[in-house]
Amino acid sequence: MEKSYDVISRINEKYSSMSKSHKAIAGYISDHYDQAVFMTAAKLGETLGISESTVVRFASGLGYEGYPEFQKSLEEWVKNQLNSVQKIGAKYGHSTQSEILTSVLNADIEKIQDTIHNMDPQAFELAVNTILEAKNVYIIGLRSCAPLAEFLHFYLNMIRGNVKLLNTTSVSETFEQMIRIDNKDVIIGISFPRYSMRTLKAMEFANDRNAKVITITDSVHSPMNLYSSCNLLARSDMVSIVDSLVAPLSVINALVVAMCLKRPQEVKHSLEMLEDTWNNYQVYLNDEINFIGEEPILNYSLKREG
Repeated sequence: MEKSYDVISRINEKYSSMSKSHKAIAGYISDHYDQAVFMTAAKLGETLGISESTVVRFASGLGYEGYPEFQKSLEEWVKNQLNSVQKIGAKYGHSTQSEILTSVLNADIEKIQDTIHNMDPQAFELAVNTILEAKNVYIIGLRSCAPLAEFLHFYLNMIRGNVKLLNTTSVSETFEQMIRIDNKDVIIGISFPRYSMRTLKAMEFANDRNAKVITITDSVHSPMNLYSSCNLLARSDMVSIVDSLVAPLSVINALVVAMCLKRPQEVKHSLEMLEDTWNNYQVYLNDEINFIGEEPILNYSLKREG
C-alpha cells in the first residue's frame, strides 16, 4: 500500500468489508477527526465503548504497523486540511479581486463541462423514473451538502408528495427518521469529500431494507457508491476554503426539470394550490406594501368597500 495513500482514503475503500465495531471506529474518525487525532487507542476505545485491542486491530486492518503509525498518518491528513488556507494564499495571493472572480468562475465552468462528459445518461434516466415511482423519497445531505439536499427537497415537494428530508445530528436520529423505509421507497444520498459516514450509514441501512439507493457524489471511487444502484457523478474539487458545489447543483436542477416535464399536471396542480394559499392568507407577494406619496397602500387581494 502506497504511503501517499491517505488514511481517510484507506478507510473509505475498506469500509464495506469492515466489522460492525470497525465501522463504528471509521465513522467516528471521519466525523470527528479533529478530536480523534489526539486520542490514544485506549481513549478512542473508551469513547466508543469498545476494547483498546479492537482499535489496534482496526489500524492494522488499514495496513499500518500499529496504532502509532495510524495516528501519525491521521495527524498528517488533518494538517493538510488545515493548510488549505495557506494553499489558497499561494494560488491567489497576488491576484486582484477581478482575477479571483474570473479564475473561480472558469474553474466552475470546467467542472460543469467535465460533469456533462462523464454523466451516465442511463443512470440519470433511471434516477428520474425511480424517484417518481417510489412510495416515499428520503433525502440526506450533511455539512456542506445540506443546501443541496434542501434544494432538492423543496422542488421535489412541488412535483410529488411523501418527500422526507433527513435532518440529523447523529446516526441514531437518522435511523429513527427512516425506520419504516422498505423496498417501495428510495433514498438519495448526497456527499462529496470529505465524505459523511452518517450519510453512508443511512444508505447502508436503506440498502439492507431493500430500498432503492441513489447517490450524487464526485467519482467512481467515492464510498457512496458502495450501496447505490444508481450513481450520478458530478465533479467537485477543492478550489478554495469551501468546496465547489456548482456541478452537483446543476445535476440536481436537471433532475428537477426532467421530473417536471414527466409530471406537468402534478406540478401545475401544486402551483395552483400554493397560489390559492398565498392569496387566501395574504402571504408572499400579496403582503407587499406599496407607497404612493407618503401613504402606504396594502396590496391585498381582498379590499374592503366603503
